[in-house]
Amino acid sequence: MRFDAAVLRSSESRFTVEEVILNAGPADGEILVRIAGCGMCRTDLAVRRSGSSPLPAVLGHEGAGVVVETGGPHTGLSNGDHVVLSFDSCGQCRNCLGAAPAYCDSFASLNLFGGRTEKAARFTDAAGGELAPRWFGQSSFAEYAMVPARNAVRVDPSLPVDLLGPLGCGFLTGAGAVLSSFGVGPGDTLAVFGAGAVGLAAVMAAGASGAVTVAVDRYPERLAIAERYGAIPLHAASTDLAGRIQRLTDGGARYALDTTASAQLINDALRGLRPTGHLGLVARLHTALPLEPGALDRGRRITHICEGDAVPGLMIPRLIALWQAGRFPFDELIRTYPLAAINEAERDCDAGRVVKPVLLPGESRR
Repeated sequence: MRFDAAVLRSSESRFTVEEVILNAGPADGEILVRIAGCGMCRTDLAVRRSGSSPLPAVLGHEGAGVVVETGGPHTGLSNGDHVVLSFDSCGQCRNCLGAAPAYCDSFASLNLFGGRTEKAARFTDAAGGELAPRWFGQSSFAEYAMVPARNAVRVDPSLPVDLLGPLGCGFLTGAGAVLSSFGVGPGDTLAVFGAGAVGLAAVMAAGASGAVTVAVDRYPERLAIAERYGAIPLHAASTDLAGRIQRLTDGGARYALDTTASAQLINDALRGLRPTGHLGLVARLHTALPLEPGALDRGRRITHICEGDAVPGLMIPRLIALWQAGRFPFDELIRTYPLAAINEAERDCDAGRVVKPVLLPGESRR
């Protein structure tokens, strides 16, 4: 079958919306999904500077849509099912069997470095040129995506499926860090560094859990959004940032989440914790991390959190239920674009004009 997709051909080029070819239907355990909407995540855009993910490729890993074909009898899904797509995992290693699929032994190869190699050649551009097999098990900057059924979470068809894709990664990561990694509850204190899509999802989840939250960012407009969702705003350039966090949280935050990868802010986050406090990092560090003397004193600890420590089949329904109860209004962070406007969406994302762009492939035909 032939359909439109946004192809990134090199780290220096812009996306080009072009015709691609899928030369075979779903293999055993796979599903073909008509994409209704796909969120744009910083991880997609980081491919430009990583140098390790294979190109040319169709990126996109926050897809959602409708199943149009299934492969084999064991997918657990049927044609017409509405699904949210999340990250890929093998399902067989110790971490997958231990309900920690984000730490799958094959996570990097399945999600970042080209995906599953079985039948990779079936996905090409219109001239027959090879495209990377599958990004995060999806490659959902496209009208259709061939996906391992393990990646898909069935949702109620009455929901706005075109807006649900970011629940599979960005919002899952921020909210999952709060709900799963930290287990935040009423009266807990949390400092969130970076009020982008991941950070604001964390702010919303903390509010839904009854926590006191401080949001740190350098953009006043992002701080205003965080304040709207119940956080105490604090500018990143504030004098004695750690001390102010300690005062606002009655002696220090119990938890902190950094989405910035800024060494200075990470040290501020550690020093703003109470004794035995826990800092989680979700952004990948690109340089060595120098820790200031005393930053890890008194039982403070620092860990990396991948995909919010979430099991997507459990966390995505939980976030949808919170949204339906009015306690996780993620849809307010979304601006939609037709797939043909993907480069505009990327520019707006880079410039901070939008928190979460969502691409609507169906609109590329209008």
